[in-house]
Amino acid sequence: MDFSKYTDPAMLYVSEYGVKIVLALAIFFIGKTVAKKGAALIKNLMIKAHVDLTLVNFLANVLYFVLLIVVVLASLSTLGINIASFLAIFGAASLAIGLALKDSLSNIGAAVLIIIFRPFKVGDFVDTAGVSGTIEEINLFSTIMATPDNKTIMVPNSSVIASNIINYSNKPTRRVTLTFGIDYGDDLKLAKEVLWQLIKEDERVLQDPAPFVAVAALADNSVNLEVRVWVKTEEYWNVHFDMIEKAKLAFDANGISIPFPQMNIHLKKD
Repeated sequence: MDFSKYTDPAMLYVSEYGVKIVLALAIFFIGKTVAKKGAALIKNLMIKAHVDLTLVNFLANVLYFVLLIVVVLASLSTLGINIASFLAIFGAASLAIGLALKDSLSNIGAAVLIIIFRPFKVGDFVDTAGVSGTIEEINLFSTIMATPDNKTIMVPNSSVIASNIINYSNKPTRRVTLTFGIDYGDDLKLAKEVLWQLIKEDERVLQDPAPFVAVAALADNSVNLEVRVWVKTEEYWNVHFDMIEKAKLAFDANGISIPFPQMNIHLKKD
């Protein structure tokens, strides 16, 4: 019996399909290597351009993932597989995954915005999303902060972007504003001189912008004097607390009283 009429087409089919498999594997492995090196090249270029490291890693991973998908599709196409149906399935799966992970994806998008626009950086003290603290880390999903009493707070990036951001560390100088109330019977000019003397004696107080002392209000129980001085940002709280303590001691030494709310009760005898 002559089997050549069966074996010849089979061998032809196997050899033809074998070539396709070898070619597809070659495309996959070579393409994977090219994708990895391409992502690494882009990553190095972004690092040399001083792009934030978090954004660099994120974009490099996304680029590698996209290139890898292209390589896989090219390999499948080489095998003769209709990738149109595969793309439809992949699109549907991507949509389902996107809907399931929409909150996580929104945090990733917010992380990119934070890194690009830089409303704050690691080490800044900020007030955002209802909490205050020093920025310790900005990752793809959350911003990690340390409170002044050393608690760790993880705030979702989407919440950070959606809220107001107050950055207390962004500027090199800050203004210390203090209000001191004195009794209506005290010497107003002497009180102002005492405050001016405290300002002159403190070397941490900047002269530009110039310090400011003035009557702020004639309140119900006191004459309120407002002091405004500019200091370096890192000296803000030290000057704030020192100035309050020194003003109280100076007022006491000069016979200037700081009034407090009082209630007078009059008893009427029938």
